[in-house]
Amino acid sequence: MSKAIQAVRGMNDLLPDVVERWQQIEIAAREVLQAYGYREIRLPVVEKSELFARAVGDTTDIVEKEMYSFEDRSGEHLTLRPEGTAGCVRAGIENGFLHNQIQRLWYAGPMFRHERPQKGRYRQFHQIGVETFGIESPDLDAELLLMCARLWRALGLTDIKLELNSLGTQECRATYRRVLLGYFDARRDRLDEDSLRRLDKNPLRILDSKNPAMQELVAAAPSLLDHLDEASRAHFERLQEYLQAAGVEFAINPRLVRGLDYYTRTVFEWTTAKLGAQAAVCAGGRYDGLVEQLGGKPTFAAGFAMGMERLVELLLQRGDAYQAAKPQVYLAMLGAPAEKHGLVLAEQLRDAGLRIECNNGGGSLKTQLKRADKSGARLALLLGEAEMNNASITIKDLRAGDTQQSVAQTALTDLLKLKFAMGNRS
Repeated sequence: MSKAIQAVRGMNDLLPDVVERWQQIEIAAREVLQAYGYREIRLPVVEKSELFARAVGDTTDIVEKEMYSFEDRSGEHLTLRPEGTAGCVRAGIENGFLHNQIQRLWYAGPMFRHERPQKGRYRQFHQIGVETFGIESPDLDAELLLMCARLWRALGLTDIKLELNSLGTQECRATYRRVLLGYFDARRDRLDEDSLRRLDKNPLRILDSKNPAMQELVAAAPSLLDHLDEASRAHFERLQEYLQAAGVEFAINPRLVRGLDYYTRTVFEWTTAKLGAQAAVCAGGRYDGLVEQLGGKPTFAAGFAMGMERLVELLLQRGDAYQAAKPQVYLAMLGAPAEKHGLVLAEQLRDAGLRIECNNGGGSLKTQLKRADKSGARLALLLGEAEMNNASITIKDLRAGDTQQSVAQTALTDLLKLKFAMGNRS
């Protein structure tokens, strides 16, 4: 026997019991996003490699080491998307819906990075992304954070903390870059290999180092907040005032720079202490220069992405029960005439808005009732020779003392709709 083929390392199957938690997050996120006026956009998984080199930054770890890139049969250099913002901006420019317009968009789907797989970090991972275009003022930044906070409440997640920073404009960042370059260059002998590589290309990336041996040196580095221009400082202060007025707690983290080069002014992360090294569950900020950088007209923009795997892990750790939508009724059918009639009857019940699972493949009554119980349905409908002869059906309550009753098939739909009335559709 040949050896069974396994999944690619870092690209995991999502089995039904876990998918129910994914659905819980997706449903809650959709409701929250719609409440704020956001519309869904669906984007290709594959983009031209140039898009990410120009948008994310060719000195970032993502572009240098992590992208899944290949040359297709036409000789084009393509990449499985490592993040969603660049593709969303590309779509906006290509389809002409960004310039002089306000757009509130969201998307969901898989992203790909060739990283070392570990808990909370996979090579195929999933994000819900939110992008807003055409608004410069910090009230938008605040609303994005309020939207996140509302989603955490909807999911019952309480151990997520907000960290904020401002990166300022490209101009004040250039000034800070020179200061930072001087600081790290004078301490070159204490830099690790990654930091030495980043020193001349982008010293700000050294602040994002995860090497414990670098943390003391990074903590003592000059702060970007001391080099903000007046407009960026005012923007950041107003954002804090909005959050304080709304009762959103936050901490200023002057070392927060994010791992992508397109950010300007506000950057943020929502973090938790419950996932070990993978602390960030949601992150984002402003990227006011990205649309122009990718060939569009100057457009203000801000957004964030949340990691689905990490949010699911938080829900699983909490351990509370989540009731996914199971069938309300299981239809057991005994004999070929009952099977033929039962399939038609089930369609009529579904037309009435009920969730029906039919027994397929035959089996004894005992076997079918075991399947009914396993399905999670509250009621079993029994359709056999006797019921076919008198146009009735037997209703068996699987969750309340094994009681049962016989009713006319013509009365079944109204009876079931009453039993599963709105507000009690379990």
